[in-house]
This record gives sequence, structure tokens and C-alpha cells, in this order.
Amino acid sequence: MSAPIPTQYCSTGLCPPTTSDESTTLTSTSAELNAPSPPLPSSSTFDSTTVLDPLLDASTFTAPRLEITQGWRVVIEFCDRCRWLHRAAWVQTELFLTFPPPALVAISLIPLNTQETGGRFRVWLFKGQEEGKQGELVWDRKIEGGFPELKLLKQRIRNHVSPAVSLGHSDKTSGKAEA
Repeated sequence: MSAPIPTQYCSTGLCPPTTSDESTTLTSTSAELNAPSPPLPSSSTFDSTTVLDPLLDASTFTAPRLEITQGWRVVIEFCDRCRWLHRAAWVQTELFLTFPPPALVAISLIPLNTQETGGRFRVWLFKGQEEGKQGELVWDRKIEGGFPELKLLKQRIRNHVSPAVSLGHSDKTSGKAEA
């Protein structure tokens, strides 16, 4: 049985083609798809400069821009001593799933480990790199009395990033009064 395989997929085979116009297909049998990979060069001929795949040639990579001048950014500060890394990473993942680029261009996690920052969990929102303007505090665990309910946090961020967009089930009221 043959299965069409888009040729524009990444090397993992998981990424979709860049555009549907560029996608061409090949026909392969399941035996061809499950064929073993070619053997690696022997250790005597293989060194760190040998490039097996031209897409993995590090000399062709371009570093990401560290200063973001356009778009919305979120910064999540959290107390590392309280072991809140997993909670911060979960919030980061949920925000990226709800607001994929270009809605949010970056979500940064900042672990804090001092006496003054003990118990801190804050979510900040920044618009580009406006001179002299601080970010807007969207959530503070100590002020709000606990960690953010994701529904409420998403609504607060949406109200700034894209107010006209519906969050689907996260926009439905549950009968509780919301801030």
C-alpha cells in the first residue's frame, strides 16, 4: 500500500509543509519507509567535523535575535527555592498554545533565588521595546492570594494582545465573579 509523503517536512517528519503550494508528494511502500538507515562511518573516518546531514551543519545556523522590538512578550518570574519551575513551565506552555506567534513572540522564565524574592510568582506583559516603559503586571501570587487560574490569566492577556479574539471555552462564565 502506498502513502503520500510531503517532501517539505522537516527531518523529524513532524512539521507540516511551509505552504500547501510547495508540497509535492512521493509514493513509498511501507517496506521503504521502514528500511534501515545507512550505516555511520567507522570511528576511524568519523570526527566532529564530519557532517552527515547538510541541514545539521552548525556553521550555517543563524543565532536568534535577543532583542525583540515588535510584538508582545510575557515574562514569568518564579521562586526557584519554592520549586515552582514546573508550574512556570506549564503556564508558559499553555500561553504559547493559546497565543502562538505572532500573538506572543516570546515567553521568558526567570528563576529567582534570593531572600527578597521568596514565594514570588509574577506574570508580566510587555509590548515590544518601548523606551522607558515598564511591563504591565498581569498576575502576582501574593497580591492575588494564590496562583493564577489559567482561564483568568488567559483572559487578562487576551484583553491586551488580541481583545477581539474569543478564547472559546475559556470565555464562558462559570457563575463566579471574576476580576
